Amino acid sequence: MASLKISVGDTLPKGTFGTVPFTEELADHSACGIPTNLSTDSWKGKKVVLFSVPGAFTPTCHINHLPPYLAQHNEFKAKGVDVIAVIAANDPFVLSGWGRVEGLTDKIITLSDPNAAWSGSLGLSVDLSERGFGIRTARYAMIIDDLVVKYIGVEPGPGVTVSGADAVLAKL
Repeated sequence: MASLKISVGDTLPKGTFGTVPFTEELADHSACGIPTNLSTDSWKGKKVVLFSVPGAFTPTCHINHLPPYLAQHNEFKAKGVDVIAVIAANDPFVLSGWGRVEGLTDKIITLSDPNAAWSGSLGLSVDLSERGFGIRTARYAMIIDDLVVKYIGVEPGPGVTVSGADAVLAKL
């Protein structure tokens, strides 16, 4: 991973991500949805929890990282969080499928960061080419309030600690 280029107190750099918003038509998995773009500009005036996984459907991401955020959705909302979003280098269709398998509905937004371009600009990408995965988003989490970074936790190694739901809830 490159050196970190964002810190607590920084204004979040603008990013635009592909996403497939959840609709009831997607619930039975017979439709794919239509990707749209979501800009970080839409987070102005909002409290956002953004967490990043290296890849949808991968063991740690699928079993240990995403599910606790969904299970504790109400706790995040009770602490004033307006938006919970997960970001990964996968395409919007894969992330939408993953979100539907996990039962995210409209509780957690899935955001596509192709080739980890936005995350990489912040020093938050990882090269997993030796595993055949290419450049991916690192495992991290941020609390963003009115586009200002209030917390950033970047995992120092394998596993989920500082970017996990419990760690982020404790910082709210």
